Amino acid sequence: MARARISDDIGRVAVDRAVREAALRDDIATAVRYTLQLLAERSEGNTLEVRVPPFGAVQCIEGPRHTRGTPPNVIEMGAETWLDLATGRLTWAEASVLGSVQASGQRADLTGHIPVMRLPRS
Repeated sequence: MARARISDDIGRVAVDRAVREAALRDDIATAVRYTLQLLAERSEGNTLEVRVPPFGAVQCIEGPRHTRGTPPNVIEMGAETWLDLATGRLTWAEASVLGSVQASGQRADLTGHIPVMRLPRS
């Protein structure tokens, strides 16, 4: 059964709170899930799994599909790093150099797929 879609109104508010304020865990969880949802919708596919424990994971990007066991292409990171990537506050190259992401597999690269949203400047 598919998860319920997080509405744009709820998702955008949660992302704004999560990156601009001392956010509550619920705001961070909703922000991560919403931005992962956007990634999966905009970069449909099953060749890469993006994990942001403990909040969520999605499969995305067209290419070879895995069906059993651990996927061959995996990216994992913390919520703060993911939200910075998802909103354009951090580039994939910067996160890779900083060691903020763990990426394994030939297709474990989000270049061209992030950011998934931009926040208005305050």
